Amino acid sequence: MKPGVLAELAVLLRPKLLAARRRRGTKGRFGRLLVLVGVGAAAWPFIYLAIARLLSTLRGVEEIGPLLAARLLGLGLLLFLGILLLSNLIASLSSFFLARDLPTVRSAPVDWLSLYTARLLETTASSSWMVVLILVPVLAAFGRVYGGGLAFLAVVVLTLIPFLIIPAAIGSAVTLVLVRVFPARRSRDILAVTGLAAAALLVLVLRTLRPERLVNPETFRNLVDFLAALQGPATPWLPSGWGADAMMGSLSGSFDPYHLLLLWSTAAAAFVLGAAFHYRLYASCFTKAQEGNENVIRRHVAWLWLERALGGFDIQRRELMVKDVRIFFRDPTQWSQLIILAVLVVVYVYNMRVLPLSTGTMITRYLVTMVVFLNLALTGFVLAAIAARFVFPMISLEGRTLWLLRSAPVDAGTLLGSKFRIGVVPLTGLALLLSGTTGILLGAPGGLFMLNLLAIIGLGCAFTAQALAWGVLYPQFESENAAQIPTSLGGLLFMLGALVTLGLVTFAQIWSLRGFIVSGLPGREPRSALPAELWLAAGLTAVLCIAATVIPYRLAVARLSSIGRWSAGS
Repeated sequence: MKPGVLAELAVLLRPKLLAARRRRGTKGRFGRLLVLVGVGAAAWPFIYLAIARLLSTLRGVEEIGPLLAARLLGLGLLLFLGILLLSNLIASLSSFFLARDLPTVRSAPVDWLSLYTARLLETTASSSWMVVLILVPVLAAFGRVYGGGLAFLAVVVLTLIPFLIIPAAIGSAVTLVLVRVFPARRSRDILAVTGLAAAALLVLVLRTLRPERLVNPETFRNLVDFLAALQGPATPWLPSGWGADAMMGSLSGSFDPYHLLLLWSTAAAAFVLGAAFHYRLYASCFTKAQEGNENVIRRHVAWLWLERALGGFDIQRRELMVKDVRIFFRDPTQWSQLIILAVLVVVYVYNMRVLPLSTGTMITRYLVTMVVFLNLALTGFVLAAIAARFVFPMISLEGRTLWLLRSAPVDAGTLLGSKFRIGVVPLTGLALLLSGTTGILLGAPGGLFMLNLLAIIGLGCAFTAQALAWGVLYPQFESENAAQIPTSLGGLLFMLGALVTLGLVTFAQIWSLRGFIVSGLPGREPRSALPAELWLAAGLTAVLCIAATVIPYRLAVARLSSIGRWSAGS
C-alpha cells in the first residue's frame, strides 16, 4: 500500500480502537481483567488437558496415532473455517453497509482501498477473536505433546493470519454480491439465502470427508488402504488442510513451506478479489443499502397460539415473554441462524448414527461407554453455543428502550424471569431431543441414558442463567448487529464459564461411575452400573447444576436492579 493509504487506514481504525477502549471504561477495568483471567484460567486448562490427554493416547499408538492426530487437527480447523465464514458473512453486512458511521466516512475524502481495508480488518477482528482464543489451548496441547518449540509457534502465527483473512475476504465479497441483488435493509432475504447456501455447503463437505471411516478400519480392504487414507490430506483444496499440514509438518520435522505459500497466496488473492469487487460495486451497493425497510404488520395465528400457551401467567409476565419472542423473530440476523443450527443438528445426529459401535466391529464396551460421555460433552458444548448466540444477547437487545421498562412498575426479577423462561424452554427441549436421539442411536444403557438426560436438563437451566448473568454484567446496548453481541467480552466469558460447568458435570459423572467404566476394559469382568453409583452421579450432577443456575441468576437480578435502580418489591 502507498504511505497515504496507510495513514488513512490508521485514521479510520483509530475511532474504533478508542470506542472499544472507552466502552470498557477506566472504572472497573482491573476487575474485568481479573474476571477474564480467572475464568480463562479455569477453562483453558480444561481444554488443554483434555486435548493433551487425547493426543498422548494417540501418540502411543505406533504409526497410526500421529496420523489420526493430524486428521483430528484438520477436521478441527475445517470446523473453525466454517464458523469463521458464517460469522464474517453476518458481520460484513453490518460493518460495510449498516454501520452508523458509514455516511460520515463516505462523505469524507477517503481512498476506497483504505475504507475497504479498514472495514475488512474490523470484520476480521469481530468475527475471529473468539475462535483464536479457543485455538490457543488446543494448539498449545499439540505443541506440548509433540515437542513443538519456537519454530512451531512461528508456523502457527504464519498459518493463522492468512487462515483468518481468507474467510473474511470471501465473506465480504459474497455479502457485496448479495447486497447487489437484494437491498441491505431487506437482510431477511440476504441471510436466508446465505444460510441455506452455507448449510448445503457444510453438509456436502462433511459427508464428502466421511470421518466415520477413520474409526472403522474394516471398511478398507487392507491396512495399506487404511494408512493411505490417513496419510492423504483430509481437505487438499481448503485452507484448513493446508494449515493442518503446515503445523503437523513443523511438529514432525517434515515441514514443507509449500503449504504456507498456498495459504498466503490464497489470502492475497482473496484480498485482491474482494478489493476489485469493492471498487466496482460498493458505491452502487451502498446507495441501495439506504433504501427503506418494508414494515408490514401482520397478526399471525402463531402469536395467538403463543398467547394461549402463556395464559397461565399474569399479564405482566405474559406480555414480557411475548415481547422477547417478537424481538427475536423481528431481527433476521437472529432467526436466520436457526437454519444453520438445524443443519448442524442433523449432521451431528447422522454422524452418531454411522459410528461403528455395533457388535462385530471389535469395539470394546469401554469405548462405547466413553463415546456416550463424549456425546454428553459435545451436546453440552452445542447447548452452550446456542445459549451464547440466542440467550446472551437478550438484555443487550433491549437497547435504548430499557428506560421504558425502568420507568414501568416491573421489578428486575420479573423481567429476568421472563427472559429465563423464554430461553430455557426451547434450549432444554432441543437438548433433550438431541441427547435422547443420540443416546438411543449409541445404545446407551438405561441408567446411563437417564443420567445423561438429567445432566442435559440441568445444563440447559445453568447455561440459560449464566448467559443472562454475563449479559447483564457486560451488555452491548450500542451494538449495530445482534449477531456481533456474542463475540463481545461477555460472550467469551460466558463460553469459558459454560465449559468449566460442563467439565465439572462430566468429570463428576465419570468419577462416580469409574468402577463401571473400567469394567468394560478387555480382560475385566463386565458388570452393570450399581444403583449407588448412579445415585451418586445423579446427586453430584444435580448439586452442580443447581448451584450453577441459582447463583448466577441471583447475581444477575441484583446487578440488573442496580443498573436500572429498580426496587425489588415495586
